[in-house]
Amino acid sequence: MINKERLTNKFISYVKIDTQSDPKSESTPSTEKQWNLANKLVDELKEIGLEEVTIDENAYVMATLPANVPHEVPVIGFVSHFDTTPDFTGTNVNPQIIKNYDGKDIVLNKEKDIILSPDYFEDLNEYKGQTLITTDGTTLLGADDKAGITEIMMAMEYLVDNPEIPHGKIRVCFTPDEEIGRGAHKFDVKKFGAEWAYTMDGSQIGELEYENFNAAQAVVKVSGKSVHPGYAKDKMVNSMYIAQDFINSLPRMETPEHTEGRQGFFHLSSIQGDVEETVLEYIIRDHDKTHFEARKQMMQDLVSDICSQYERDCISIEIKDQYFNMREKVEPVMHIVDLAKKAMEEVDVKPILKPIRGGTDGAQLSFMGLPCPNIFAGGHNFHGKYEYVPVESMQKATEVIVKLAELTAKKYE
Repeated sequence: MINKERLTNKFISYVKIDTQSDPKSESTPSTEKQWNLANKLVDELKEIGLEEVTIDENAYVMATLPANVPHEVPVIGFVSHFDTTPDFTGTNVNPQIIKNYDGKDIVLNKEKDIILSPDYFEDLNEYKGQTLITTDGTTLLGADDKAGITEIMMAMEYLVDNPEIPHGKIRVCFTPDEEIGRGAHKFDVKKFGAEWAYTMDGSQIGELEYENFNAAQAVVKVSGKSVHPGYAKDKMVNSMYIAQDFINSLPRMETPEHTEGRQGFFHLSSIQGDVEETVLEYIIRDHDKTHFEARKQMMQDLVSDICSQYERDCISIEIKDQYFNMREKVEPVMHIVDLAKKAMEEVDVKPILKPIRGGTDGAQLSFMGLPCPNIFAGGHNFHGKYEYVPVESMQKATEVIVKLAELTAKKYE
């Protein structure tokens, strides 16, 4: 049985370390503070007894648990990221532990009247009687993906302490900058040396995912002409109004707050502007590759259409692909998903196969030659002050890792 208190303490020690990434930085990791947790993980992996513990110049941490069976078993891996999103502060995280949750409102911050309520966050109703770890209402928690790191570390420690459990060679890796889309950019797949891997980066207990969004980023720049407003007639060109035309011309209901399941969207994530220049930042998402390409084309056509309404080029767009749907790389090796499903069932977790409305390192790794489905880490309401994680979900995720190692070894006897 995975030690609940030890797991909790380990998780809290990780989330208290600020590892927020920065999309505007060009370095890897994108923030110096990510090194603090990366180096801590190196020390802990060595203390556990893992071998080949390394950290490279970009803060990618890798380690090996050697096989304890005589027969040949494919090398499998487990991957998590240690950065947290730039969308919400991760500084001075102060977790609260709610034991034996009673199913009622949780006051995160009395002074600011911030409440985590099952009336709004209905998933809370699934965890009555369990131990929840929440924020204090002023930061995110960081369960994305420090819950995944905790689970991998606890599973490796458990396998070391229980050598009677058969397993092949296991590789683990902890990465920086996943939250800004770069988690796999400098991942050395050859050095990792696994035949397949799993990211521990999903949400609710039971999630098992091998489909994700195709993803792109779009930056729209609008140029205007600033003139004294008292003498602006037929001279001023207000870039913010042109930007507004662009925004309003995209399908209003195809945004994150109006879509679910496999439905794609356009997401306006940032606006910065004045009369002279306005910059819009979008992310484009769709599970279907054809629809994904159509969304990009729609934005480009819209830019051309707006330009045609003015005497000069007033608007431009730059679109960069970020990652693609890993389904096409995982389906040919579906046995790796079947193994994860069986592992869940054997530790009394009901598998929930669903597409990811986002991406993980596994999406990029799958296209780099390392098929990599995604397994739940247990957290909810990522990227904000209402984030929480049930300790029992982290325990089960840890058990799934252990069982996966065992089932893989037995499969190849």
